[in-house]
Amino acid sequence: MPENIDRHAIFDWIKRNPWLIVPVLGLIPLFNLPFAKSQSSLPSTSVGTSNPVLPTSVATPPSVAMSLSPAVAPSPRLASTPTSIPIKAIAPKNPASSSRKSVAASIPLPANLSVDGAIEMRVAIATGVTSLPISTSTGGVILDVKGRPIHALPAQSTYTLQPNGQGMLIDSMQLPSIVVIDSNPNGLIRVGDRDYRGRMLIVLQEGRLWAVNYVSMQHYLYSVVGSEVSPSWPMEALKAQAVAARSYALTYHIKPVNRQFYDMGADEYYQVYKGIESEASSTKQAVNSTGGEFVSYRGGVVESLYAATDDIVIDAFQGKGMSQIGALGLAEKGYGYRAILGNYYAGTGIGRIEMDME
Repeated sequence: MPENIDRHAIFDWIKRNPWLIVPVLGLIPLFNLPFAKSQSSLPSTSVGTSNPVLPTSVATPPSVAMSLSPAVAPSPRLASTPTSIPIKAIAPKNPASSSRKSVAASIPLPANLSVDGAIEMRVAIATGVTSLPISTSTGGVILDVKGRPIHALPAQSTYTLQPNGQGMLIDSMQLPSIVVIDSNPNGLIRVGDRDYRGRMLIVLQEGRLWAVNYVSMQHYLYSVVGSEVSPSWPMEALKAQAVAARSYALTYHIKPVNRQFYDMGADEYYQVYKGIESEASSTKQAVNSTGGEFVSYRGGVVESLYAATDDIVIDAFQGKGMSQIGALGLAEKGYGYRAILGNYYAGTGIGRIEMDME
C-alpha cells in the first residue's frame, strides 16, 4: 500500500514530468459511495509470490512517464484504513527544467487527447530473459537513449535481441545496453508472441534483457480489463473493473516499483496485461466511459485491490478488496458500477483526473 506523499513530493514529480506546457493534472473527488462492505464477492487478480526489481545502476532511458517518488513497491495488502495520496498538481513554471529526457518531448499533444491517453504507463513485460524476438507491424526504428536512430526495422521482419559482452546484438549488429524501439504511426511492436501499442524500452543488465512497454493508460486499461475479466460480462461490471484497475495502476504510476525504468509488472502479482490480445470493443467502451475515474479516499487514490472471488479477497487481503465474480453478480442484478465499487471499497468515493489546458 503506498504511503502518503507530501506536497513537496508532488512538486518534485512535476519537475520530472515531461508533458511540457500542456496539462495541469488534478484528481477531483466526485462521489461518496455510501454502501456497506458486502460479504459477497468482487473481481481481482490473484496474488503472486515474487516482485522482480530491475537493477538501477545504468543511465536513465528516454521517458515521458510521470514518476513521482523513490522506488517503493506498494504492498499487495490493503491497510485497515485505505491509504491515500495527494492529488492536486500545479504546472511547473519552467517545463524545460525536467531532469528526464524524452524521445517524444518535441511532439505536441493533440487537442482532443483524453485524460487516460495523456498518462503513460511503463509496464515490464519481459524480465531477465536471455533473448527477445521482436518485430513491428508497419516498420519502425531502434533509437539510442538520446533519441538518435540506430537501425531501421522493416515491417513484418522478426529479429532476435541477445546480450553480448559490449551490449546487445540484433542479429549480427552491435547495440548499446539501452535502446528504445518505436514503430511507425499506428503500428504495433511484437515481443515474443504478443503485440503491443506504444514504445518498447529494452535494457541489458547483468547479462539479462528487460522489455518495458511505454503505453498510454487508455491502451493499457483496454488490455487489463479484458485480461482480468471476460469482455462478455455486463457493461457495469466491466466499468467497475476499469475504475478499479485504473486506481490500482495510478498507485504504481505515482510510486513505481523501479523509478528509472518501470512502474509495475504485467503478471498476476500486479494486473494481467497482454497487449492488444485481450482488447475488445466492450473493454474499450468501459474504459472510455469511465475515463479518468479512480477509487478515492479523503481526496487521494486508493490501491484498489481485487481478486477473482470472495475467498481469495479474504485470504489475500483480509477481506478488503473487490471480488470480480461478486461484481458480476451485482451487475446482473442491475447495480451500476459506482454502487458495485461502493459495495466493496467501503467509505470511499469516485474521483476523476482533470486536465487543465490553460
